[in-house]
Amino acid sequence: MNKVKEEARSYPPIHKLVPHQDPMVLLDSVVMADEENLCAEVTIHATSLFYDGNGVGAWVGIEYMAQAIAAHAGYLAHTRGEAVKVGFLLGTRRFESRAAQFTLGAILHVHIHRALQGDNGLGAFECTIHDTKHPETALATATITVFQPNNVADFLQGKPI
Repeated sequence: MNKVKEEARSYPPIHKLVPHQDPMVLLDSVVMADEENLCAEVTIHATSLFYDGNGVGAWVGIEYMAQAIAAHAGYLAHTRGEAVKVGFLLGTRRFESRAAQFTLGAILHVHIHRALQGDNGLGAFECTIHDTKHPETALATATITVFQPNNVADFLQGKPI
């Protein structure tokens, strides 16, 4: 059996780590995770959300990256026995893609590395997407900035954080 698939079994299902509901959970599974990194997998199917008959636009890679960051936060919460909390994508810097689309049948690995984490909930992550058939070349790269408030309800009501 494929070693990557065996490792993925040791992690909670992606739906338990990413605070979204179907059909907006775009990732399939967690392949690897630790305190600073996570690798998630997504396979491009004809039934994938955003599939347009030719592939999934590379711009969706930003959401794949953001969901991998959410999965990382969910994984860390899970390891501490805490509930998964909602976070917010604040921005993307230097998004670059080598292709216009992720092609049908491609198995993508979305790698995120926590580059910076503040006590105030702000974080920055270096992200890459690789096709497992060509892992040596990144299909897409970006730096993603996120915010995870301690109390989402207070934050959404505009109360001081």
